[in-house]
Amino acid sequence: MNLRTALTRPARYGALASGALPVLTFPGAGLAWLAWAALVPGMLLMRAAQGPREAMVRGWWFGAGFILTGMYWLIPSIGPALPVLAVLFGVLQAPFGLAVWWLLRGEPVPHRAAAALVVLPAVWVCAEYARSWHALGGPWALLGATQWEHPAVLGLASVGGVWLVSWVLVGVNTALLVLLSAHGLRVRALAGAAALAALLSGPLAFAAQAAPATSGSAAVALVQAGSTPDEQARLEENVRITRSLAARPVDLIVWGESSTTEDLDRQQATVARLAALSRAAGAQLLVGEDARKADGKISKDAVLVDGSGVVARYRKIRLVPFGEYIPLRPLLGWIAGVSAAAGENRVPGSSVHLLPVVDRGGRPLPVGTLICFESAFPDMSRAAARQGAELIVYQSATSTFQSTWAPAQHASLGALRAAETGRPVVQAALTGDSVAYDAQGRRLARMGTDEFGAVTVDLALADPAARTWYVRLGDWVPLTALAVVLAAAAVAAAPVLRERRRPGPPPAPTPAGAPPARV
Repeated sequence: MNLRTALTRPARYGALASGALPVLTFPGAGLAWLAWAALVPGMLLMRAAQGPREAMVRGWWFGAGFILTGMYWLIPSIGPALPVLAVLFGVLQAPFGLAVWWLLRGEPVPHRAAAALVVLPAVWVCAEYARSWHALGGPWALLGATQWEHPAVLGLASVGGVWLVSWVLVGVNTALLVLLSAHGLRVRALAGAAALAALLSGPLAFAAQAAPATSGSAAVALVQAGSTPDEQARLEENVRITRSLAARPVDLIVWGESSTTEDLDRQQATVARLAALSRAAGAQLLVGEDARKADGKISKDAVLVDGSGVVARYRKIRLVPFGEYIPLRPLLGWIAGVSAAAGENRVPGSSVHLLPVVDRGGRPLPVGTLICFESAFPDMSRAAARQGAELIVYQSATSTFQSTWAPAQHASLGALRAAETGRPVVQAALTGDSVAYDAQGRRLARMGTDEFGAVTVDLALADPAARTWYVRLGDWVPLTALAVVLAAAAVAAAPVLRERRRPGPPPAPTPAGAPPARV
C-alpha cells in the first residue's frame, strides 16, 4: 500500500462516518441545534482531498453514510437492498464534495468564500430535490425538516418551503467551515456576517408575517387504535374508541391508515355500521381503507362516512417504494423473498382533491386528505391549499417501525407542511404517532407509540383564500439552486475550454537541406 492510499482510505471512512452526524438532528435523537454545524466534519474532509476526484468520492461516501444511517429502519422492509440504495443515492452528494474542494481548498480567499456561501447551499438543495423525486422514493430526511420544533425558523418554510430551511442550514455550516479554515480577517468577517444573517433570517421572516387568516374553528378527534392482533380486532378497537366520543362535541373523527381492510364499496353491512357510528357520535368519520377491490387489485383510500353512508373518498397517489410496491418488479421482485417488501403492488390514485366534510353545525369544511408517506411531499399539501383546504389531514400507519425513530420523524413532517401552507395539520396513526399542529407549525397535541385511545384538538381553521408565499410561488428555491449550480459549473468550465481552444505553438522551421517530414 503506497502513502497516498494509506492516507485516502481513512479519510473516506471518516466521510462515511461523518454522514451519520446529521441524522442525530432528526426526531429520535432530536439534536436539532446540531444541524447548524453537523456538516462541518464531512466538509473538512472534502476540502482536504488531494484532488477533484477524491473530493467527489468523499462526498459520495458522506451521502452513503447519511442514507444508510438515516434510513436504517427500512431494513425489515428491504433487507440487503438498503446498502445498495445508500450507495446509489449517496452519489448525489458527490457534486457537493467537488464544490467544497473547488471553492474552499487551501487558504480561503474572499471571492471564493463568498461564492461558497451561495454555491454550496445550492448544490445541497439540488441533491435533496433530486432525491425527492417520487420515482426515486420521495423526500425523506431533508435537512430542513430538522427544525420542525422551531416555528421561528419555519418562518422560512412559509416563504420557500423546506428547501429554504435546508439552504440556510447549509449556509451556516459553510460559514463555520470558512471560519475554521481561514486566517484572513476579511474572510473571517465575511463568514461571521453571513452566519449571523442566516441565523436571523428565520426569526425575521416569522416576525414579518401576519398571523394566518382564519375562518372559524373545528374540533377534530384523532383515533389511535394501538397494537392489535389482526385486522378485525383493529376495526373493533377503532369502533370502541369512537363510541367513547359520543358525549364530546366534535366536527370530524379521523381514523388511521388501513383502519379497515373491508371494501366499503361492497361491504354494505360494514358501511351501515359505520354510518350508525357517525350518527351516534354526531360527526363524520374519515376511515382508512386498505382493501382488495372488485377488480382484484388493492388500493389505499381515505373514505368519508356520514350518517347516510359513504360520502367521498381519496385514493393514495404516492405509494411507498418496497412497502406498497416494488419498483421494476421484474428485476427487483426478489427483494420480497428476503424481506417484508410488498408481495404485490398497490394501485395508486390519480389526483389530489378535497373531501366535502361538513361540521356538526352543517357548515362546509373543505379538507385536504392525504395518506401516510404523502406527508413527506410538499407539493401535495400545497395543491390542497391552492384548492381551498381549511385543514389538512393525514392518515398514517407505521406499525412496522414502532421501535425505531421513523414514527416520530414521520409525525414531525406535519409541522413543515403546516408552516408551508398556513393550514392546521393533523395526523391520525394506527399505532402512533398521532399529532396536531396549528397553522404556523406549533404542536398542539400528540399521542406516542405507547398510547392508544383518542385525542380531541380545537383548531383555528385557515381562510380558504389565504396563500403563503410558498403556496403562491411553489418550488422557486430548488429552481434558483439549479440556476446557481449551472452558473457555477459554467464558471468552473470556462478556463478549461479556453485552454483547449488556445492555439498550440507554431511548428519549428525545417533546417535547410533537411528532407521533408513524412505524413
